[in-house]
Amino acid sequence: MNYLVPLPVLLPLAVCGWSVVLGPRVTRLHRVLSVAMLAAVVAIDLILLIEADRHGPLAVHLGDYAPPLGVSLVADRLAGLMLTVSGVVTLIVLLYAFGQDTAEGGGSAPFSFFHPAYQILVAGVSLCFLAGDLVNLYVGFEIMLMASFVLLTVGGTQARLRAGSTYVIVSLVSSIVFLAGIAATYAAAGTVNFAQLAVRLPDVPLGVRTFSEVLLLTVFGVKAAAFPVSAWLPDSYPTAPAPVTAVFAGLLTKVGVYCVIRAETLLFPGNRLSAVLMAIACASMVIGILGAVAQTDLKRLLSFCLVSHIGFMLFGVALGTRAGIGGAIVYTAHHITVQTTLFLAAGMLERRYGTTELTRLGGTARSAPWLAALWFVPAMNLAGIPPLSGFIGKLGVMRAGAADGGDWAYLLLAAAAVTSLLTLYAMAKVWNLAFWRAAPVHGPEDGEEGGGGVATAVAVRAPAKIPGLMTAATAALVGLGLTYTVLATPLTGLADRSAAELLDRAPYIEAVLKP
Repeated sequence: MNYLVPLPVLLPLAVCGWSVVLGPRVTRLHRVLSVAMLAAVVAIDLILLIEADRHGPLAVHLGDYAPPLGVSLVADRLAGLMLTVSGVVTLIVLLYAFGQDTAEGGGSAPFSFFHPAYQILVAGVSLCFLAGDLVNLYVGFEIMLMASFVLLTVGGTQARLRAGSTYVIVSLVSSIVFLAGIAATYAAAGTVNFAQLAVRLPDVPLGVRTFSEVLLLTVFGVKAAAFPVSAWLPDSYPTAPAPVTAVFAGLLTKVGVYCVIRAETLLFPGNRLSAVLMAIACASMVIGILGAVAQTDLKRLLSFCLVSHIGFMLFGVALGTRAGIGGAIVYTAHHITVQTTLFLAAGMLERRYGTTELTRLGGTARSAPWLAALWFVPAMNLAGIPPLSGFIGKLGVMRAGAADGGDWAYLLLAAAAVTSLLTLYAMAKVWNLAFWRAAPVHGPEDGEEGGGGVATAVAVRAPAKIPGLMTAATAALVGLGLTYTVLATPLTGLADRSAAELLDRAPYIEAVLKP
């Protein structure tokens, strides 16, 4: 099965090439190719996950060149799980995008750019999960950056160009830091291959090793939008089209979390920076959720919630135990799905009512009960209401923190409890303002008086129709989130085996370096 490992990267790039050759006029063919490609990628991802779980990590050296010269791609349990979840999510978001394009007239030039950029993004994400060395991880980041800038600025509005420019500047600065981290690591160990680094880095002087670790964790923290390098996210994501915002918020930040897990288990074991990671996790939780509570725009509120809940994942990683890392893996898979679902639901609200400003919304539970249900279920899941998967992931991380028994762990437990309560408050605030209360009325926008000198109350906008494909795609993601609850035992078991494999390190190293 090793020959399947490169396909999640190669298939999207091949289809992207065909999309460029075919041009923007054959919209239906673009859609068929994109859906067929992503469906095939999901099937391959699932096969890789099953094989890695049964037989251990799968490694392939492109060109049959052994490390350190060759390009190594590795699919272990963690990579297989992340590939599978991200593949399903990107496929469903693509279907949502088709529905949105239909609602906006279809066949528009900006949307024709969406297909190649989206396929490149999928390839970049897959390469990050499969990369067996720092250089190809860097390449994966840069592929995502190129595609992300195109997707963020689709439509060319001033707000999107400004947000896209901020995103690119932050990403380029982090890329420079990443190159410095790669250079420092290579200078110290003589290789960038993960398996070889795992063998050689213990012999590197502690100061040099710590310097490399700090540089890499800084880069991964930017990608994950962890505090204090998270200020760029709430201003960058909300301006993009709903499908783009959803896949960015749900998936791209988890690439950073994945890299933190990989680095802290494979390259820098020993949990030496545990206190630093816990401080970052605590600040991300508390400051992120306080920012969310203060927002009145739904997209910005969700963006701050995203920053906050990155803290739960970093909490599990910082503990460095099998239970902590296993809980972080479960919560990462859950959060990819639920956060994406909430942004898709926000996009449907914006499509129907023309705004995501909570003070201008209301009455949705009566006028569109199906939309209210599609919001309510993932919102409660994000808040961690039992027995949903959000509760399962949080419980795993918090139990690991209680088992640790350290001062930092107890502080994080308190922060996690407060964050969960404030998340529930933020979700209840959205429900009350946008869904439960009566629809607000507003005077004429120009401030003029109606007939007889009395301001006439008018609605914000007549509700627009939402295409069935957008509704079906969002409902599918809601169902996927509920599936995690139904399959909680297999999911937590897989996460536990993944954590054990990550902490052992030997299966990964042997799979890559075996003759």
